[in-house]
Amino acid sequence: MSSHISNIRPQPDQVLMDIADYVVDHDIESTLAYDTARNCLMDSLGCAMEALAYPACTKLLGPLVPGSMVPDGAKIPGTRFQLDPVQAAFNIGTMIRWLDFNDTWLAAEWGHPSDNLGGILAVADWCSRNAVIGGAKSFTMRDILTAMIKAHEIQGCLALENSFNKVGLDHVVLVKVASVAVVTHLLGGSRDQIVDALSQAWVDGQSLRAYRHAPNTGSRKSWAAGDATSRAVWLALITLKGETGYPSALTAKTWGFYDVLFKGQPFRFQRPIQQWDSYVMENVLFKISFPAEFHSQTAAECAMQLHPRVKERFSDISKITIRTHEAAIRIIDKKGPLNNPADRDHCIQYIVAVPLIFGRLTAADYEDAIAADPRIDELREKITCIEDPQFTKAYYDPQRRSIANGVTVEFKDGIKLDEVVVEYPIGHRSRRNEGIPLLEEKFRISLARRFTPTQQKAIIDRCLDQAKLEATPVSEFVDMFVV
Repeated sequence: MSSHISNIRPQPDQVLMDIADYVVDHDIESTLAYDTARNCLMDSLGCAMEALAYPACTKLLGPLVPGSMVPDGAKIPGTRFQLDPVQAAFNIGTMIRWLDFNDTWLAAEWGHPSDNLGGILAVADWCSRNAVIGGAKSFTMRDILTAMIKAHEIQGCLALENSFNKVGLDHVVLVKVASVAVVTHLLGGSRDQIVDALSQAWVDGQSLRAYRHAPNTGSRKSWAAGDATSRAVWLALITLKGETGYPSALTAKTWGFYDVLFKGQPFRFQRPIQQWDSYVMENVLFKISFPAEFHSQTAAECAMQLHPRVKERFSDISKITIRTHEAAIRIIDKKGPLNNPADRDHCIQYIVAVPLIFGRLTAADYEDAIAADPRIDELREKITCIEDPQFTKAYYDPQRRSIANGVTVEFKDGIKLDEVVVEYPIGHRSRRNEGIPLLEEKFRISLARRFTPTQQKAIIDRCLDQAKLEATPVSEFVDMFVV
C-alpha cells in the first residue's frame, strides 16, 4: 500500500517565528549594548578603510558592470561607488571582513557578527536616500546600532550551542540568517515576511568550509561574509515582492535543514529565544592588536612578550610549545607550505613566529614579501601545539569565555624559558578599559590612510559622541566617508 504524504502546509517552525518576534517586538534598553555597538561600528568601518589598501580586495569592489551607478543607491564608504543595496552590501561586507581584523564571537560555532553591517548599512542608506527624496523620514544611526545589536544576538545565540563547522558548514550561514531578519525589518517587512525571509535563508545552499582549511585555504574566506550579507538583502527584497516562504524549512522530514545538513538534530539554545536581549554585543570580542584568526590572539600576545628574550637567539631555539584549546588545534594548527595570505593568517605557527622574530604582527606581514623570510618557516617547523583540557573547558564556559594560549621556548643548550600564558585577549570584555583606547587609536590610524585631516576629525568627533552619533541621519553619516 502507498503512504500518501500530507500536503497540508504546516505552521512556520517555532525558531523562525521566535526570531521574527525578537526582531519586531524586543526593545533594546541596555546603555552598554549601544555604547559597545558604537565601538563596533567604528572598528568595522576602520577595518574596511584599511582593506582599501589591498588590491586583492579592491579588485572585487564596485558595480558588477564597470562604470554603472545607481543615482540614489547606497554609497560605499571610502570610495566613490554608489550601488544597488545588494551589491553595496557585498562591497561593505567584503571590506569589513577582508583583513580578518573585525570583531569575533567564539562558542560551539565561531564567526564575526559585524559582518552583518554590510547588509544593514547598505539597506539603511539606500532606504534613507530614497525616503528623503520622497519627503519621508530617514533612518538615524541609532536605528543602525539597534539593527547591529539584534543581528549580533541572532548570530551569536545560534552559535552558542550549535556547531555548524562540525557538519562541514561555514559560519557565514549565520550571517545570512541574522542579516535577512534585520534587513527585512528595515525594509518595512511584516512579522510574517521576516519569517518567510528567514525560511529562504535556511533553504538556501550553504557554504562549505573548504576555503578556510588546508589544503584549499584561499581568499574566498575574506569575501564569503560579504556574499552572505548581500545574499540576505536579495532574499529580503524578493520576499517583499511576494515570494513565498517555506514554513518547515528547518524541520521538514527528509528535506529540511535539520535532516539534510544538521544530522537530524534540532538547534539547541542556552537561553530561549524569548529571553534574547543584547548579551552578544555586550560580550563581543574585538580584534585590537593583531589581524589574525581569533583563537591565536593570545598566542600572538605571548610571542610579543617573548620577543625581547629570543630576538638574538633564533638559531639556538630547539623547540616551541603552544599550550592551547581544542578549537585552535582543529582550525589553525597547520604544518607544511602556506600558499597565500589567507593560508598564513589561519596558521597559529605563522602567527607566533612573526612576532617572535619582528616584534609585530600586521596585515602586511601575511604578504609574500615578509613570508619569504626563511626564519619564519624555520621557526614554524619547531612549533608544536598541545591541547590543555582546562583551556578547552574555560573556552566553552559561558561565564569565562577565555581564549587561552601559553607559549614555551626551549634552547639547544637545555635552557627553557618560563611559559608565558595569556588567558584573555585584549579585545575581551574583561579587558575593555585597557582595550577601548587602543580600539579608538586603531580607528584613527585606519582613517588616516584614507581621508584628509579635516575629514578624519569630523568622523572621529561624531563617532565618539554617542548622543550626536545616534541622532545623525544615516546618509549624512555615510557621506562623511565619501572620498
